[in-house]
Order: sequence, then C-alpha cells, then structure tokens
Amino acid sequence: MTSETKKLPTGFGRLWTAQTVSSLGDGVTHAALPLLALTLTRDPMALAVVTAAGTLPWLLFGVLGGALVDRWDRRRTMWVADALRAALLVIPATAALLDGLSIPLLAAVAFLLGLGGLFFDTAATAYLPDLLHRDPVLLERANSRLRGAQTAMSGFAGPPAGSALLAFGRAVPLLADAVSFLLSALLVRTLPAMPRPVPEARESLLRQARAGASYVFRNRVLLGLALRPAVGNVAFLAVETVLALFARDRLGIDTYGFGLLLTAEATGGLLGAGIASFLGRRLGTGTALTCTAAVEGLAILGLAAAPNPYAAGLALAVCGAAMGATMVLAPSLRQAIVPAHLMGRVASTSRMLAMCAAPVGAFLGGWLATAYDIRTPLYAAAVLLLAMTAVTASMTGNRRVEEALRAAAPASEERPVRESASGVS
Repeated sequence: MTSETKKLPTGFGRLWTAQTVSSLGDGVTHAALPLLALTLTRDPMALAVVTAAGTLPWLLFGVLGGALVDRWDRRRTMWVADALRAALLVIPATAALLDGLSIPLLAAVAFLLGLGGLFFDTAATAYLPDLLHRDPVLLERANSRLRGAQTAMSGFAGPPAGSALLAFGRAVPLLADAVSFLLSALLVRTLPAMPRPVPEARESLLRQARAGASYVFRNRVLLGLALRPAVGNVAFLAVETVLALFARDRLGIDTYGFGLLLTAEATGGLLGAGIASFLGRRLGTGTALTCTAAVEGLAILGLAAAPNPYAAGLALAVCGAAMGATMVLAPSLRQAIVPAHLMGRVASTSRMLAMCAAPVGAFLGGWLATAYDIRTPLYAAAVLLLAMTAVTASMTGNRRVEEALRAAAPASEERPVRESASGVS
C-alpha cells in the first residue's frame, strides 16, 4: 500500500479532536483575557504586560522545555499539561466571581497557560511522527488537518465566542476554556502508547538542551526551516504593529472593516493548509517552501501598495494562504527527518527562535512608522521576506530535502526502542 492510499490511524482522530477542542478554548481566552484586563485598567503598559506574559515561557524555557519533553513520556506530558491548565483557570474564574481579579493575577495566569502550552505543543509535535511512523505524506496530511482546525477554532470561532461569553459574566469564558482543556486531557489520555527511544547517556539537562540546539544549527535543512519563522516573525510583527493604523489612515477602514480584513487573512490560511499536500506533491517540498516564501513577500508588497480595502484584503488572503501552506509543509518535513530522541528539543529550539524574533519586529515596525511613513514598515517587511527567500532557497531545496529524507529513513528503522508500558498512563 502506498503512502497516498494509507489511512491515518484511529488515534489521530482523537488527537485531532483534542487539539480542535483545545484550540477553541484558546481562541476564547485569547479574546477574553485582554478584555478582562480592560475592565481593570486603561493603562496601555499594564495591558501589554498581560499580553506579553503569555510569550515569556518560550523565551525563558523553550530549549529546556524541549529537553524535558525528550526525557518524559510525550502522551503523559500532553494530558497532564492540559489537566493542569484546566485546574489553573479555575483560580481566575473564582476570583472573577468574588470580584478579586487583578492585573498581576491575569499576567500570572497568562504566563502559566503559556508554560503549559509550551509543554503540550512540544510533546504533541514529538508524538505525531511516532504515531504516523514518520511517513512524510501522512505527516503532511495530518498537519494539514491539524492546522486547518486550529485556524478555524482559534482564529474564527474562538475569539467571537470569548467576547460573547463575557457578556454572561467575567468567569464564563475562563470556565469554558477550562472545560476545553479538561476534554482535551481526557481524549489525549486514551491515545495509544508509543515506543520510546532508549535513553541517552545520563547528561545534565543543560547539556542535552545544548545538544538539541546545536543539532538544528549544524543541519542546513533544519536551519533553513528555523530561519523561515524567525525572519518571518520579524517581518510579520512589523506589519501587525502598524496594520490597524495603516488600515484606518490609508485605507479608510473602520473597526468592523478591520475585523473583516483579518478574517480575509485567516480564510487564506485555511485554504493554504488545505492545498499544502498538493503543492508538496506537485512541486516537491523544497520548491513548494521556496514558492510560499516568495508569495509571502510579494503579498506584503502588494499590501503596502494597496489602493483600496479590497486590494488589501486580497493581499492578506494570499499571504495567509502562503503562510498556511508553510505551516503544514515545514513542520511535516521536520518531523520526518529528526530522530525521535531529539524531536522535542529541535521543535522547541525552532519555536524559541521564532518567538525571540517577534519583539524585534514589533519594535522595528513602530520605529519605521514613526521615523518615516506608515507604509515603510510594510515595504521593509516585504524586502526582508524576499531576502530570506533567497537565503533559504538553497538550504531547503528539493535535493537537500530528498537527501535528508533518505538519511532519516534508515536511522528511524535501526535506532533501538523500548516499548512504553501498555495501557493508560
């Protein structure tokens, strides 16, 4: 049976359902937390603290978290992380009922939710290739479905639901997200146990974390895959920082229209996730990644030059489609070529590089808009994306990708494994 005709295992359906439910809860909280903070203060810096707190775990513990995931059972890590996040949300929900919410409490909750997300996301990324036996075609198909569901739930359904639930009481959206985490934990707990790699020689956590990071930087394909989101985040955050102002001042878009503009980007993301596997088959994964990178840069260039809201919406939809395809193809390739015992550290290193780049982009966008013109950050972002395309094209080209896949196949077959305890952990 060829990879094209193989079916995804039944365990994937449960993993997909768990992540879909959890993504809906994430979207609810993503909208509710800033709105809850807004009921407590109008200080922009205080609001920024709540928003930034959720990203700090990746900056502080990204690589170490990956090293821990490579030591722990991945399935157990996922369900425990979600169970703890469900319990955590009961605290601010109770505080809301007792009128005891505060900015420090919301910031602490955002930080701990982000920490739980670090462990869950890294463990899920490492668990999926084991579930699918590192089959590149199945990985692309699975990541396409996961990415599509995540975009639909956290981008479309979740935020409006969070705003609506807030009207029934400040505790309601928090309790709704707690229920989503609890359901996710219960589903993940029923997933099949996977074989675990024989543990490496007992080394310190820091040494293991450093080994994972160096593995990324020594491998040209993995380095190219890591540079894409890192440089991309600089560019996209530069755009995001000024997008609302650009839409109002240059395009004449009101608040409702701005929401539609963002919806256009999310719609493109769904389309891109859906056609990613097709692009990979027709062009080759390496060429497809180069094409999506170039399309992102050209789309942002089109956004900067957009004469009206319709052209801007089209540009953002095209950019979203390219990003959606990239976010299926790149993780699937990484999961197919990285050894199981390094998967957590490699995934977390790549994610940390992307997260560290985001504040640079936000600062760059604000500075360029202040020093020059509101369109300048958009043009700068387009140039940065196109330059990144030129740099990474040879690093993740079809020839290098095929070589990496061939090298990974015997390694995954020959590496000794130890079976996890059967049944539920």
